[in-house]
Amino acid sequence: QVQLVESGGGLVQAGGSLRLSCQASGFSIGDIGWYRQAPGKQRELVASISSAGRTNYADSVKGRFTISRDNAKNTVYLQMNSLKPEDTAVYYCNAGAFGRLGLFVPGYWGQGTQVTVSS
Repeated sequence: QVQLVESGGGLVQAGGSLRLSCQASGFSIGDIGWYRQAPGKQRELVASISSAGRTNYADSVKGRFTISRDNAKNTVYLQMNSLKPEDTAVYYCNAGAFGRLGLFVPGYWGQGTQVTVSS
């Protein structure tokens, strides 16, 4: 059974840190993206990592978030530091692929994990 399971969300004060995990089962992880969706807003891509380890970040999280992978554990992580209230959202892991122009094309979604940053 193909499955992506996110974990690690929670409530944290501004300036704090969280590490999200995305563990895959039923397939080997390739290109992975982390998205987030805040109430009333569109889902946005915040970080992605290719099967070769190439990473990309949204401008809003550059220098604060780090995406990484452990292929042996079939898991991708999102380390989030210096969190801000505007980072509050449901964070989703996605098993997609990078297209010809280097853009991440979403595929299979996880169920999401809530991140809440208090001011």
